[in-house]
Amino acid sequence: MNPPATQNCEVFVIGGGPGGSTISALLAQRGRDVVVCDKDRHPRFHIGESLLPQNMALFETLGVAEEVASIGMVKRGAEFNSPDHEHRTTFDFASAFDKRWPHAYQVRRSEFDHVLIENARSKGAKVHQGARVRSVEFTAEGPAVVDVEHDDGSRSRWRAQFLVDASGRDTFLANVLGFKRKNPKHNSAALYAHFTGAHRLEGAAEGNISVFWFAHGWFWLIPLRDGTTSVGAVCWPYYMKSRKSDPTTFLLETIALCPELAARLEHAQLTGPATATGNYSYECTRMAGGRYLMIGDAWAFVDPVFSSGVYLAMNSAALGADVVEGVLRDPAAAPRLYAQFERRIRRGVKTFSWLIYRMTSPIIRQLFMRPRNLLRVEDAVISLLAGQVFEGVGPVRLRLWLFRGIYYVNCLASLPTAVRGWRNRRRVLGITA
Repeated sequence: MNPPATQNCEVFVIGGGPGGSTISALLAQRGRDVVVCDKDRHPRFHIGESLLPQNMALFETLGVAEEVASIGMVKRGAEFNSPDHEHRTTFDFASAFDKRWPHAYQVRRSEFDHVLIENARSKGAKVHQGARVRSVEFTAEGPAVVDVEHDDGSRSRWRAQFLVDASGRDTFLANVLGFKRKNPKHNSAALYAHFTGAHRLEGAAEGNISVFWFAHGWFWLIPLRDGTTSVGAVCWPYYMKSRKSDPTTFLLETIALCPELAARLEHAQLTGPATATGNYSYECTRMAGGRYLMIGDAWAFVDPVFSSGVYLAMNSAALGADVVEGVLRDPAAAPRLYAQFERRIRRGVKTFSWLIYRMTSPIIRQLFMRPRNLLRVEDAVISLLAGQVFEGVGPVRLRLWLFRGIYYVNCLASLPTAVRGWRNRRRVLGITA
């Protein structure tokens, strides 16, 4: 077969999820010639239904706030449940330092992602669905050459001045360039399904996400607008490797290990089989260089415990749009723009990661279940849960450092408990030295 004719564009985006759709819309709105290729066709199923209040400003910028509100269930906070405590603790987003957004939404990702990719199309991006990128070649002259296979069997080739990888957990470009690394500080796997008939919280808290700690990790329970509830278990790999049944049976067996969650699902029915995923945690050694940029999960993912995935993807896309625009206007500015972008993204992810790495610690569990708002430290933690993690030194970051100090003081005060937790974490991560 003759190779397809090469077409030209300014920006080629791999992936049409929240990150890819966001950067495509923003760049197309600025007049850039943008092509976005997604291997799937929308609407399509995706996990990760819980958004953060800091998403709301991005919806306004994209012009989709009303559409998202029409498909979303209002989420005003996060509820935490511990097997070691008889009570539950709820953190309300209204107490965060940023008072503009006292709530977020729970959304069906099939609907949400469809809204975003159609918005990119309406802004002028050329959207190709059912189009899988097969190879990328970086030329000495600068433009990248991208080969695409379409689901009708046809192929296309594009020469792009700039390449954005928003391929999510496929981490397309990181695999090509050899940048992907296993995260040595975290290791988890997930098992999830949708239910109908789950018991929900009452009143204004009905849309809140619920988190349940249990012996092998933690569960999420996310209520959706149509009456469906997303339930998932994020577990240490040793537990997932103990599975001797199909994913659906194993999920139900795992739910039975958490009486508080089991009670919420006592009269619930599965809408379909459960899905199991492998290791969640990875990172890449770099996220920009030459004329390419990695955003969202294409660069790194740690754990879904704080529902940060969609926000991190969309926020890195919004910041990345400024980088791409700047590099196209002034190629000499690329090193400075890449360094600023990477520094800011790493700072936000690092803020989440410090707490994620310790979420199974009995000391953190105690602090979450019996919070104290000394010097507004609790409000700073709520700000983190709301996604306010990208600012520099300011009131939130200073108090989060104080929260770390409180954690370490409590570790010293409960040293045997802290040491047991530390040893257990090293054991499940496979650290023997």
